[in-house]
Amino acid sequence: MSAIILDGSMVHYEALGRGRPIVFMHGWVGSWRYWINSMQVASTSFRAYAVDLFGFGDTSRDPMRYSLEKQADLVNRFLEEMGIGKVALVGHGLGAMVAMSFIKQWPKSVDRFMAINCPLEYDAVNSRLRTATLPELIDWLAVRTPEASSSLADASKADPQAVAASLAGTQLNTLFPEIRNLGVPSLFVYGPNDQAVTMPSQEKADTLPQHMHQMTLENAGHFPMLDNPTQFNRLLTDFLALDSGLSPRELQLKEEWKRRVR
Repeated sequence: MSAIILDGSMVHYEALGRGRPIVFMHGWVGSWRYWINSMQVASTSFRAYAVDLFGFGDTSRDPMRYSLEKQADLVNRFLEEMGIGKVALVGHGLGAMVAMSFIKQWPKSVDRFMAINCPLEYDAVNSRLRTATLPELIDWLAVRTPEASSSLADASKADPQAVAASLAGTQLNTLFPEIRNLGVPSLFVYGPNDQAVTMPSQEKADTLPQHMHQMTLENAGHFPMLDNPTQFNRLLTDFLALDSGLSPRELQLKEEWKRRVR
């Protein structure tokens, strides 16, 4: 296990590979662990990091640090401590919201951003996500395969306060409008069978600025990286392979992705 101490609190992370840096951030149910397969794929060309946010996995619990802003500060301090410069961010659910909070504060530190099942407004969050107990959330959202069970083994370690603190309506309704015009190439990926987060309508997707794009992964639910790992990791690889500054809309130019997203 790898860990660093940031302002008196232990932050757990794991790392694989060499190359340009990419940081994976988990969602409300789980930890760094369900990124293992994606990290292995990315590590052939990148230095892949996965971080447990405050209140999750093996990182310290501290209710004073559960807001999106404080979690984003964890990411910033982690990058500073590790000597990491401009970075690609991949976030799932909560992790994507933390990444957006990071982009809001440090946009020039982000080369590109991939958000998976990220709510862009408060109404996109199923009320059950806001009210259920942690065991209920795990039972509701967990993927029921032996491989996924192993990947989600740390889910019960989460502090329920850390889940609740991220879902305040005011921050959810203002965060995306604050980052949409900052110019960071951003790809929003959704599993159409996700019960916790409703994907934006096609009408809303069509209004995204040129540097942002929305895609759907067929037959995927709340955990596309576990439901459909081959397709998810191919999309991740293609997105990371884009030249710096290019819009993820370039992915649509590939006939294979045109077929996949219909």
